[in-house]
Parts: sequence; C-alpha cells; structure tokens
Amino acid sequence: MAESPSHKLGQIIGNLLEAVMYPLLAEFCASHDLYLDFQGRKRSIRRGRKVTWIDGYGNKHDLDYVIEKNGRNDWQGDPIAFIEVAWRRYTRHSRNKAQEIQGAILPLAEKYHWANPFLGVVLAGEFTDGSIEQLRSLRFKVLYFPYDLLLQAFAAEGVILRFDESTSDQEFQEAVDILQAASPALFERVKQNLVEANQTEIQAFLKSLTERVSRSVTRIVIIPLYGRENTFASIQGALEFLNAHPIYEGSGAFRKYEVYVTFSDGDRVQAEFQSKQNAREFLTLFASGINPSF
Repeated sequence: MAESPSHKLGQIIGNLLEAVMYPLLAEFCASHDLYLDFQGRKRSIRRGRKVTWIDGYGNKHDLDYVIEKNGRNDWQGDPIAFIEVAWRRYTRHSRNKAQEIQGAILPLAEKYHWANPFLGVVLAGEFTDGSIEQLRSLRFKVLYFPYDLLLQAFAAEGVILRFDESTSDQEFQEAVDILQAASPALFERVKQNLVEANQTEIQAFLKSLTERVSRSVTRIVIIPLYGRENTFASIQGALEFLNAHPIYEGSGAFRKYEVYVTFSDGDRVQAEFQSKQNAREFLTLFASGINPSF
C-alpha cells in the first residue's frame, strides 16, 4: 500500500524535530560525560540502528533518545533519561499519542525504578491541554512546539505550510515536493528559527534534565521489619489486633528491609529487600555511578 502524502509530510516534520533536539542533547551529554543513544547510531551491542530497550515483562520498546551513564558503543549503560519525540496535526489524535508514549516509556521506568530515570517528551503540532497534563501528571517533562510556531519557522524562509482535515492529498503532495526539494541550508535555518522562537521552553526542559543528572542524595531511611504476617477477613478483626498488639523493636522474626532514598530534586526511590546483601548492593548503585554525588 502506497504511503499517503500526509504521512510523508508528518515524517519530514518528525525528522526535523529530531534534528532540532539532537545537537541540544548531544551538547548536554558531552558536558556531563554521558552517552547519547539515538535512532541511526551504530553500536556493536545490537543489530540494526533502532534504540530498543526491554521492559520487565520481556516487551521491546523502540525509543528516540536514551541517555546512559557509563554507556559505550560496546556497552549498554544505566538509563538516565528516556526521551520521545512526537508530531500530531489534529487534536483528536493527541490523547492517543500521549497514551502511546506512556505505553512505551512507563514500563521501562518501572523496570529501572532504582535509577529513577528522567522521562521526557518533545511534542509538536496540535496537542490538547488535557493530553499534555496527562503526561505531566505521570512525571513526564514536556517540551512543546505548537503548530503555529512550526508554520512561522517555515514561513520565515519563504515556505508556506498550512493544512487541516479538509486538505486534499494533492495539496499535501505539493507540500511534500517543496520540502523534499529544499536545500539542507534551508532546513538548518528552519531549525534555528524553531530553537530561537521556543528558547524559554527549551531551557526549562534542559534545566529539568540537568537537575536530574546533578541531583544528590539528601536522605536515606532504612526500616527493618520484624514479626509474623497477620491476615484478617474484616476491618473489625484488624482493629482488634492493632488494639492488642504490643510494639517493641525486634519483635518476631526478621522479614525485610524497606529502603527510602530521597534526592535534592524531590524525587524518591523506594525498595524492599529480604537480605542485607541486596540492600547493600542497591545503595552501592548510588555510590558507583547512578548518583556520583553521593
């Protein structure tokens, strides 16, 4: 089945957005001694050039950008950030796209919860306030390039793009032909226009990323839990148990450690361990690369 002109146009704009973000993220990673993985990069640890990570359920997720600590071409490092780029022209598609992004990144965030990775999304086009807030409520940092800003970036270079749900395939194809014939220099100027016009949002996004990388551990709580398990079929039974239960340290057999790590940016990681060795290994992660300031 032939690819529709509207889809081709979407791919061109999507590629433009990735080209806008790459130098920003590359410079960021270089200044923080981090490894930037992206679609198209050659790595000896994988076949092909997709950035594929596997969640805790064995499902594969192809991503746009992943920032790694201690990553190399021949070694997959610890995930510091997962970042997706998405373009949508119509608001009726925006919530579906937001859910698609959640489905790709949240299972990975769950698997690597001990690293508490930065979750980022770069959106362009038409996205509803609801779809953006939905992402933010799930801990995503959002960098948004509105539809009109894209049009203005092209218009400044003499390229007029405007389309909606009534736009014909012929009009889409004409726009595709214009962009495919455009010089690399023109696209470079459009990229610069986008960066300059959205500088405040870009800096806020990078500031959030910097805070994630530069954060330090401010508090660690370790709670050893003792005692046998008590199960009740009713609230009344549970209340009677609590009323009669004596509280003193070390009562009963050791069950597990609960560990809470709080960071300077307000994030918190919680974990449970049934052995002292596993708890030590968990805390050592923060001392050996996940959080070098600890």
